[in-house]
Amino acid sequence: MREISSHDMAFSDCTKPSDLPADKKGMKRKNWRNRIRFLLKTNSSHSILHPMKRRSYRPSTDDVNQWAQSLDKLLGHKYGKAAFCIFLKSEFCEENIEFWTACEDFRVLSSHRDLSSKANSIYEEFIQNEAPKEINLDFQTKNAIVQILHQPTATSFLAAQRKVYSLMENNSYPRFIHSDLYRDLCAAARA
Repeated sequence: MREISSHDMAFSDCTKPSDLPADKKGMKRKNWRNRIRFLLKTNSSHSILHPMKRRSYRPSTDDVNQWAQSLDKLLGHKYGKAAFCIFLKSEFCEENIEFWTACEDFRVLSSHRDLSSKANSIYEEFIQNEAPKEINLDFQTKNAIVQILHQPTATSFLAAQRKVYSLMENNSYPRFIHSDLYRDLCAAARA
């Protein structure tokens, strides 16, 4: 993957729907609609096994409305985060939320052995050149991470995580809030 400048990063963290052929757009929409239906469906096997614990797995109208207030509120809600992941997959940029989540998990580790193992795993999966889920980071940020891989701390990926969060907040999140998917979630919550 080529080095991405900070200018490129500000405007492109995902494949835009308008860049896709018409048949792919329809496939993406169908795909996320099926995933959202699954997400919002009542878990019938849970109801059968535990009849006293029947409950809907739909987020409330208040929950869905709060997701439009900030990316933090969206990511802080289990189903909001799941819906955002589905949306990012439909835009072919799920590596951003996966990296952000991996960094959140990394920050709570305490043993040096766990930190070291997870740091190398994150580096190999998201940061090194030609990584399977390579995220767009500038050279300085990548280089700083390489330097700290020998003695990782809970904040080793903080700068990179903030950059990816900013990309999501400024690009993917506004598209999510204005998407058909979010409108469908609002309608399902009201129903």
